[in-house]
Amino acid sequence: MKRPSVVLRLNARTFPIKPEEQSILAAVGAEVIEAEHPDECERLDEVDAVMIVSAYLHASTIKRLPQCRIISRIGTGTDKIDVGQASAQGIIVTNVPDFATQEVADHTLALLLSASRKLKYYESSMRAGHRPFDTGILHRLSTQTLGIIGFGNIGRAVAARAQAFGLRIIVCDPCLTEAAAATQGVTPAKMETVLAESDTLCLLCPLTPATRGMLAMPEFRKMKRTAVLINTGRGELVNERDLAEALKTGVIAYAGLDVFGEINVFSPDGFSCDHPLFGLENAQLTPHVAANSREALDEAQTRAAQAVADVFSDKRPTHIINFKAL
Repeated sequence: MKRPSVVLRLNARTFPIKPEEQSILAAVGAEVIEAEHPDECERLDEVDAVMIVSAYLHASTIKRLPQCRIISRIGTGTDKIDVGQASAQGIIVTNVPDFATQEVADHTLALLLSASRKLKYYESSMRAGHRPFDTGILHRLSTQTLGIIGFGNIGRAVAARAQAFGLRIIVCDPCLTEAAAATQGVTPAKMETVLAESDTLCLLCPLTPATRGMLAMPEFRKMKRTAVLINTGRGELVNERDLAEALKTGVIAYAGLDVFGEINVFSPDGFSCDHPLFGLENAQLTPHVAANSREALDEAQTRAAQAVADVFSDKRPTHIINFKAL
């Protein structure tokens, strides 16, 4: 008798499995093992599929998955998965690249608007019983330039929202053509130009070996001293120690951050607040929640489960990121 297919559902404490997920997997006769991290599973050699949110799947772990056919990312980025090792073992890696485009774009604009209207400063003033009378620190958005690094689904959605506020938008993305830029109402620009001219700079590109640590002190020194950095892409795009120093010493003015490289906001037991970013009044921090909405999270989890079900049913799942594994 053929054994049931085994699904290792990771991050089961921080992102509990939904009944809809369970139903999709049950329909293909799958046995589900729930764990937070792969090391908690004692049956890695039996696992046919892995569903993962925020845990790491290093090469050493993937090598312990001889039966695995698919790694299904419940979300967009796959930088925590050793895709090369998965491909070498013939394991398909899938993601759900568009589940939260609108949510992340909304959150990015929320951080932009909060920074431009000095909401954190004004709330602190209100709570201290003080009304600042100096409005010279504010500028009309239609006089400002928004720089975007990375012009995929989210970058385009942010641009569309920003255009409603009259912002001039310049974009750095090697895949952006002049024709496509004209259609989107943005201006393509080199990195040096985006750094020098942006009043607000948004990081919306994927994390790759080429983009890891792309902004550090040398780049911050090329930005305006009044510039705002918003990162809703990946924390490791930025050297966070350099960013904290740049904010502390006035190299740039402000940052709105939802993603972090040195702070594990997904830790089920909470995380330390001793990073230098926590001591800065000119940094607004949110704990990697830009993608959050009931609809987005439901969609991510059910579509990731469906990708596994497709593989178990000998169908090709959507959004394969390593076709050479086929």
